[in-house]
Amino acid sequence: MAFPYLEAVLGFMIFMYFFETYLDIRQLAALKLPTLPKPLEGVISEEKFKRARAYSIDKSHFHFIHEAVTILMDTTILYFGILPWFWKVSGNLVANFGLDAENEIIHTLSFLAGVMIWSQVTDLPFSLYSTFVIEARHGFNKQTMWLYFRDMFKGICISILLGPPIVAAIIIIVQKGGPYLAIYLWAFMFVLSLVMMTLYPILIAPLFNKFTPLPDGGLREKIEKLAASLKFPLKKLFVVDGSTRSSHSNAYMYGFFNNKRIVLYDTLIQQCKNEEEVVAVIAHELGHWKLNHTMYSFIAVQILTFLQFGGYTLVRNSKDLFESFGFDTQPILIGLIIFQHTVIPLQHLVNFGLNLVSRTFEFQADAFAKKLGYAKSLQAGLIKLQEENLSAMNTDPWYSAYHYSHPPLVERLAAIEEPDSKKED
Repeated sequence: MAFPYLEAVLGFMIFMYFFETYLDIRQLAALKLPTLPKPLEGVISEEKFKRARAYSIDKSHFHFIHEAVTILMDTTILYFGILPWFWKVSGNLVANFGLDAENEIIHTLSFLAGVMIWSQVTDLPFSLYSTFVIEARHGFNKQTMWLYFRDMFKGICISILLGPPIVAAIIIIVQKGGPYLAIYLWAFMFVLSLVMMTLYPILIAPLFNKFTPLPDGGLREKIEKLAASLKFPLKKLFVVDGSTRSSHSNAYMYGFFNNKRIVLYDTLIQQCKNEEEVVAVIAHELGHWKLNHTMYSFIAVQILTFLQFGGYTLVRNSKDLFESFGFDTQPILIGLIIFQHTVIPLQHLVNFGLNLVSRTFEFQADAFAKKLGYAKSLQAGLIKLQEENLSAMNTDPWYSAYHYSHPPLVERLAAIEEPDSKKED
């Protein structure tokens, strides 16, 4: 008797929905607490706490609805065999246009075009409500409807431009890969990731935001001095106009080898009136670089990618697996989609483990900045970011342990306060 792959996948999806909903309920209860955590009393203003509380509760209520609709659509698509039905429809569409439906690349691109349209249509109401109702209600949204749809159009155009050659390459590799398929697939994705990491900030990101050099002055001098003291090969220092879309703030760095760049959101500079707070945030980010966190994360992703492709090669010719999901043929893309569904339990475990590692890295980067003498400035910067982003002040420990890649503010402040912190070790 064939293993009931579809039923197992559906069962686990539903189980995870109820488990994560339980965590969401616990988090909502924490968000509704009327008082600040004791370590934040006198640190966060009452006005900011009330605004953050209202914002977090609004997002939580919206999340409940979005997740319920999502699990309903996903289970319906799988249970009623909509995937195999649409695969056949996309093949018929190809034939109606006078193209070769037996050509798997053309057939697959037709299928993906339909999936993209479906995703855009079903996601649009939620995205619009999140951006123009929730984010606007709490003072974050700065983009117009025109800018929103212009960004969407640009994203679709990029997908249409980059998607077909990538999909075609994957299909050809699977068809020709033979016993070394996993290695070839991993090598292709490895090269692709390097190319995208190189091209995205240079060619794609500027299509959506304006990047300008940080003006000369005290802030620039302090960041350059800090980078030089750590032998960080800083080549360019940018400010990005994040305020054209949102008042949320951030900072990040990118680049390979001796060509590193740092990007500051203009909102970060506006919110942190004290330059030392901005420099402390950058010191934290440079801590990730100095402690090799970025490299470790990249290596981990490559190992997981290779293991996934290795698993795929083991099941890609399983007739029972495809038939369980309603397919009488074994298309390559469909095989990848089905495989991703079958390893969902492992993906949840891996994500949980990666979050644990990520939180450890955050503590270590904080400790690194503290060692450089930025303890007070980093605390002030973290508090300012928490306030200005209206981040959740009260968090449920189970929820944060499962979902958060960064430790809650209370834990980070306490770790920085430790007289002999060992978080950096």
